[in-house]
Amino acid sequence: MVRSKIMQKTAKYSNISEKIMQAIFFLSALISVLAVLAICLFLFLRGIPAIAEIGISDFIFNETWGPTNKPPSYGILSMIVGSIYVTAGAILIGVPIGLMCAIFLAEFCPDSVYKIVKPAVNLLAGIPSIIYGFFGMEIVVPFVRENFGGNGYSVMSASIILGIMILPTIISLSESSIRAVPDSYMEGSYGLGATKEETVFKVIVPAAKSGVLTSIILGIGRAVGETMAVVMVAGNAVMPIDSIELLKPIRTLTTNIVTEMSYASGLHESALIATGVVLFVFIVILNTSLSLIKSKTQRN
Repeated sequence: MVRSKIMQKTAKYSNISEKIMQAIFFLSALISVLAVLAICLFLFLRGIPAIAEIGISDFIFNETWGPTNKPPSYGILSMIVGSIYVTAGAILIGVPIGLMCAIFLAEFCPDSVYKIVKPAVNLLAGIPSIIYGFFGMEIVVPFVRENFGGNGYSVMSASIILGIMILPTIISLSESSIRAVPDSYMEGSYGLGATKEETVFKVIVPAAKSGVLTSIILGIGRAVGETMAVVMVAGNAVMPIDSIELLKPIRTLTTNIVTEMSYASGLHESALIATGVVLFVFIVILNTSLSLIKSKTQRN
């Protein structure tokens, strides 16, 4: 009888504890959703009226940004193109290096080397962006100036820095995806007479493509949203679209906000917030693309 009562009390306390934990988990999820909604409300309530006042065509498709002009002009097309150029350059640099490094760590790296390389990759992820910016100013910019021409503050310099910054994301997620492929895939490939290199590149990596694509898209998101390091190496000049070149200065959407927000007011300030709306839409498109790609690869 006593034992039965003890068991009933234990079950009662267990149910109460379970309900409390469920409430905590729900509250945590609710806070996350509310944070996203609050950011969306702030951006759209402040940004959409500015876009309406300026005119969506004049805002998106006009390449002249001149808040002090008479009349002022708030076109961000050149900065959209600048963001695309810099991000594309970062992808060309970071994706091949990151993917090859992930394959090496997952399949070919000796344990003694892994103990050195893996912590270095993790450390790379923890370095503040301002440090990347200093590195770019002192090393990358002079290197570009001396070997390729121009003043060094350019699309190339920004692309190199961003390419380095997205490496930890691509390496870590891709390595985890490659390691998650069942051993039976490799054993079956060996049984058919394939070499290790053939097995890795023709069997293992294709099997891990969902995680690899996820890492690439998250890396792109990091590159699109990066600000401080780009401010320090890109030159921040608003260039006409037909004048944008690899060795010339550039201004991206994020650097435009940071550069001018401290002294902006009125419609100028609202236009900068509207620039954040455009950037937010880019990120939403990236996340949607990620979901579509993952669902497609899972079906295949």
